[in-house]
Amino acid sequence: MGYSTVIFDLDGTLLDTLEDLTDSVNYALSNMGYPVRSIDEIRIFVGNGIQKLMERAVPQGTLSSDIERALEYFKEYYAKHNQDKTKPYDGVIELMARLKSKGIKIAIVSNKIHSGVIALRDEFFKDVDVAIGDMPELKRKPAPDSCFLALERLGSTVEESVYVGDSDVDLDTARNAGLDCISVLWGFRDKDFLVEKGATVFAETPEDIERQVLL
Repeated sequence: MGYSTVIFDLDGTLLDTLEDLTDSVNYALSNMGYPVRSIDEIRIFVGNGIQKLMERAVPQGTLSSDIERALEYFKEYYAKHNQDKTKPYDGVIELMARLKSKGIKIAIVSNKIHSGVIALRDEFFKDVDVAIGDMPELKRKPAPDSCFLALERLGSTVEESVYVGDSDVDLDTARNAGLDCISVLWGFRDKDFLVEKGATVFAETPEDIERQVLL
């Protein structure tokens, strides 16, 4: 049976945000006098929100007050530069349009700060009605809260919905929400890692997602 609703992760699933995230982290680290990080290091650090990203990026043993200062530098820079190098993965915009044309309801759920999610949705995915980012009143993924809110706003149920993401955080989020999960293979984690974390359904291309959604 196919699905009536798809909840997409954002970073690493719909958008390649890694370079802008790396630049923003390194801006913060440089301002703090800390060593900068490589793009491959940032690839591993992302997935649990910007607080956790900064905790992982700073040197081990950094005081919590200094982590907060670094985080403010990150927010300052990323607010102005979150679309410098960010771009949709090939075929994603066309996928979203095809799903919408076939009556599929779509949401974006991310651990990125909510204002950033909305800005990127408005820039790249204007037809997506529901977009939810990190907000104080919601527990971050892998807690299921943001998925449940998205389903409520869409008028959809867990049983008719599928979650699409690229990471172990997304697998855990889907599991905690009781959702089926499709893991994309073009994002921030490779297939071996995802298999180790329990992934069983994969998409090598956006067309694979469409086929699995419309089965």
